[in-house]
Amino acid sequence: MTTRILIVAVLALPVATQTLWAQHDAAPAAPAYKNLTVLKDVPADQIGPAMQFMATSLGVECAFCHTPGKMEADDKGAKKTAREMITMTAAINKEHFGGRPQITCNSCHRGSERPVAIPGVMEADAAPKPPAPAAPAAGAAAPTVDQILEKYVSALGGTDALKKVTTRQMTGKILTGGSETPVDVTTKAPNMRVTVTHSNSDSFTAFDGKAGWMGNTGRPARSMSESESASSSLDAEFHLGLRLKELYPQIRRGRPETVAGVLCDTLNGTAPGKPAIRLYFDRGTGLLVRMVRYAETPLGRMPTQIDYSDYRETDGVKTPFRWTLSRPNGRFTIQISSLKNNTPIDDAKFAKPAGDVK
Repeated sequence: MTTRILIVAVLALPVATQTLWAQHDAAPAAPAYKNLTVLKDVPADQIGPAMQFMATSLGVECAFCHTPGKMEADDKGAKKTAREMITMTAAINKEHFGGRPQITCNSCHRGSERPVAIPGVMEADAAPKPPAPAAPAAGAAAPTVDQILEKYVSALGGTDALKKVTTRQMTGKILTGGSETPVDVTTKAPNMRVTVTHSNSDSFTAFDGKAGWMGNTGRPARSMSESESASSSLDAEFHLGLRLKELYPQIRRGRPETVAGVLCDTLNGTAPGKPAIRLYFDRGTGLLVRMVRYAETPLGRMPTQIDYSDYRETDGVKTPFRWTLSRPNGRFTIQISSLKNNTPIDDAKFAKPAGDVK
């Protein structure tokens, strides 16, 4: 097997970052990557996410720091600077934030190669500010976590109706960059899901109830990393509203925010082995309109935002027929055209193939 090479090499891993990943079960990165001295104790499956975090924060590609064809080489000054900046931010976080990655590449770069130190000037007449959402009535108590979740479950159709539906088959299209691609999404309670995109070859993204996998027809499937699998498991939750407090026992209410001009109640959840999440519920309808989940990397959090809309009722239960998934480096929308509930689906449909994906 060809030894993988480092996307970015850095100097010496500060104690704060070592501590962050001390309990991660994956093998350390150092044996798998060339010229790796910093992040050597970070799990190997986290090197890619760390590099993506830096590239996104600076708005650059790999060649900004690396020499194509010999990525491990120290030919470019930008790599030396990257090493120094990782050491600097880790030291700041250790001293001032208990090792939590509060100061990151993105704190100063904001998508620019150079840190943005000076405020920009206004280049056009200011756009009119949208009207502020109506303030709660005087003396009105903020809704509790239980009240927000109860309203959500009720808006979907109620506990009894939700429990009567245990499988769901959906067909539709993925919309991205002006193109449309057919897609099938199949889900089964409590937490199994497979999405198949039909292009030149079928592309699979699945969670079998325990672990996630990805693959294309005619090639071996690959298991998701621990963090990828944790995110996929959340997407696979069939009855999220009924199981949210079980998945996130310490879920808390956040400050109200607006999404597309709609005032929303928010909930924040963290739990061991699961991505941190922030959920936005339309205060009027009670429906979930946005979920933001955060993938931990050695250098900071990478967000994935999913916006839900076009709720329609089928068999007494409302389901979003449209959702848009946005990341720092891209986005796509799935628009469902047909949905069937409670069709028999064998668990084997979600299992990772032993050989090539068919």
